[in-house]
Amino acid sequence: MQDTDFLILSSAVRQWYRYYDVDPDEEASRLLNHAAIELFDQGHRSVEGIATVLIENYVGPWPSSENVTRSNLVQ
Repeated sequence: MQDTDFLILSSAVRQWYRYYDVDPDEEASRLLNHAAIELFDQGHRSVEGIATVLIENYVGPWPSSENVTRSNLVQ
């Protein structure tokens, strides 16, 4: 990955936080970053595209919990 790729991913995750108007959370960020990388690997290459999928599939805010896993992804 190039630096511009990381900027796309981080911008998409920031858009998720702005959309749901919540403060960044370490656990949520870990989950969202992982999901964003998976989307990128699947061919999503724009901030808007990745952010849209994150917003549609990870409805937030969710309670912080050690049990938050990828199963929160709506298939």
